[in-house]
Amino acid sequence: MKIAILGAGAWGTALALSFAARHSLSLWTFEAAHADAMRADGENLRFLPGYALPVGMAIEHDIAAALAGAQLAVIATPVVGLRTTLKAASDLPVLWVCKGLEAGSGLLPHQVAAQVVPGVQCGALTGPSFAEEVARGLPTAVTIASNDADFARDMAQELRTPRLRLYANDDIIGAEVGGAVKNVLAIATGICDGLGLGLNARAALMTRGLAEITRFGVALGARRETFMGLAGMGDLILTCTGDLSRNRRVGLALASGRPLDAITRELGHVAEGVHTAREVAHRAEMVGVDMPITAAVCAVLDGRFDARQAVEALMNRDPRAE
Repeated sequence: MKIAILGAGAWGTALALSFAARHSLSLWTFEAAHADAMRADGENLRFLPGYALPVGMAIEHDIAAALAGAQLAVIATPVVGLRTTLKAASDLPVLWVCKGLEAGSGLLPHQVAAQVVPGVQCGALTGPSFAEEVARGLPTAVTIASNDADFARDMAQELRTPRLRLYANDDIIGAEVGGAVKNVLAIATGICDGLGLGLNARAALMTRGLAEITRFGVALGARRETFMGLAGMGDLILTCTGDLSRNRRVGLALASGRPLDAITRELGHVAEGVHTAREVAHRAEMVGVDMPITAAVCAVLDGRFDARQAVEALMNRDPRAE
């Protein structure tokens, strides 16, 4: 199969390394200078240094050239780039790996796809996965979720590798909610760890965070059991505890009192939780779901609370049944 990977960040590059043994690939970046640098260096020094790019892989900055002859598009841009990239991919079957809600609309990725490319076979590749570990060939298990169960199964079979295990799931709402909201919870957990509040507090925060994710997802039409799997609990555990988590690093820096603009600028990569938190809070309010941890993260991001004030607000909430 020829696969066009649209987005040459760390995750798109890691997928190229994973898929190269079985598939013909093209890798697209919107910057001509970035494409030239990758061709010259033989690796993606900007986003995933230290890993040689697959021999024979086409590196393009012209998206039409990247898509020429492709049988599948894998969109590895942030959520902000999903809509325009879907338009370019036209009627190709497509998977996306971005996690979040679209700014302004509050739509999940599959809802954006339904607007842009209605009827096209599509789905989300999501779950507990750091790009660097996939690039290193370390064992990873993730989910391909789609409203089209046959498409999810076919893609899971076609894209699996000896080190990348894929599970098919037809609850795309649950899979996308899990992938989006866990980034918000990772910021909260980073704040908790940065303040030195201890492992008890971290465990409580993650557990109550999973309850928030589940309430929100079920209200949007997801199945509760999805949040006990890779796209829910699995992704939450990894992102909240792993040192490679960009969103956790944002929380750690916020706990030290550093301004958000400086944190995101120095990070060098997109931390989707920063943008997703406000969209989740807004959409949760629309469907009548209480998400106090998400609300506290928003208060810190907006500058209404500092990190300690946010923790105090959570701890001083009225007692209630679990």
